[in-house]
Amino acid sequence: MLELYQFELSQYSEKVRLILDYKGLEYRKIEVTPGIGQVELFRLTGQRQVPVLKDGSRYIADSTEIAKYLDSQYPERPLIPTDPKKRGVCLLIEEWADESIGIKGRKALFSAISQNQNFRKSLLPTNTPDVLKNLVEGVPSDVLTVLGLGVGYSPDAIRSAIADLKQDLEALVLLLADTAYLVGDEPTLADFAVAGMSILLKFPDGPYLNLPETIRGKGVPILAENPAYEPFFAWRDRLYAQYRRPLIGGTTTASPNAPTSIQIE
Repeated sequence: MLELYQFELSQYSEKVRLILDYKGLEYRKIEVTPGIGQVELFRLTGQRQVPVLKDGSRYIADSTEIAKYLDSQYPERPLIPTDPKKRGVCLLIEEWADESIGIKGRKALFSAISQNQNFRKSLLPTNTPDVLKNLVEGVPSDVLTVLGLGVGYSPDAIRSAIADLKQDLEALVLLLADTAYLVGDEPTLADFAVAGMSILLKFPDGPYLNLPETIRGKGVPILAENPAYEPFFAWRDRLYAQYRRPLIGGTTTASPNAPTSIQIE
């Protein structure tokens, strides 16, 4: 069985999970513990970042490389079009999503959790001990602001990121106004990249991630609650309903339109 080394709230891991579900491939999730778990990942793969896909004795790092590998080894339901022009557009959108929505989405979410203690607490995995949840909730916003400065998340950087994300979402609303998918008549890597990268802006409204029900469908208020961007998030929810397998008691079940193999987590 395929194994996915991941972080549950990693957009890039979610991109791969979407792809695996779309292709109907069985896989097991392996949650990597930040720090010590990444040391072990480095021992196995020579790098510390997730996602990493293990297929037999082979390890594939980077979500884009994983997508290309899956298309070559498991060609049913292809992700990347063969038509040269569609292929070019697909790869261009995928890179844009990774580099723009993916990176700036983290800054936007950091801003939201800095300002909302309850939201910050709710983002912890459901099995987190209450004492740790209370500790995280009690961290003053000023402390998080200082910590953000150390990783490049200054107030100016966050404002710039949110302004860029507004433009990204506006563009996506326009692109999807009269079409079901971003490239052609079938979903492609472009769709799954955009959908996966956007989870930190507004979490999917369904049991797809190991998060409390109370924050499903919620996210960065200035983006998630803006009616101008609702058509995009509605499109993404339809994509999820059609292709993403929901979590049920630690496992997932295939969607009606997916191949019949069952994903074990």
